[in-house]
Amino acid sequence: MGQREEQIQEIIKPAITAMDVELVGVEFHGQGKHSLLRVYIDREGGVDADLCAEVSYQVSAVLDIEDPISEEYTLEISSPGIDRPLFTPEHYLKQIGKEINLHLARARDGRRKFRGVLTGATAEKITLEDENGHAEFSYSEINKANVIHRW
Repeated sequence: MGQREEQIQEIIKPAITAMDVELVGVEFHGQGKHSLLRVYIDREGGVDADLCAEVSYQVSAVLDIEDPISEEYTLEISSPGIDRPLFTPEHYLKQIGKEINLHLARARDGRRKFRGVLTGATAEKITLEDENGHAEFSYSEINKANVIHRW
């Protein structure tokens, strides 16, 4: 997660946790008038459209006051879904043994995309096993990661 996302997360987290909702993570995709702020939430028992609307109302109010994003953007509140994005070491720890997609900020050995089984996670790094064996990645190398759901 980038510095901007971390700043936004710190600003909105108190409002979301006050609703007894978990803030899973934040993604910001800056594209001028088409910028998107996606906020992932979760709650025991699941997330529905009514909860997303309530959280959107609260988050919008906080963002209007704090104003961390100067350009126009669309706010989207979403559940993590079955292809759950991974943001924190705790998220990775909960998914050990599952297959994940990993996108790196910079290429390693000519690759930015990796897919494999998450075999380990610590506070500093993860271990992924793919067709080439085991590889370790620090969280600072990871741009985006998500669980691959198998039906």
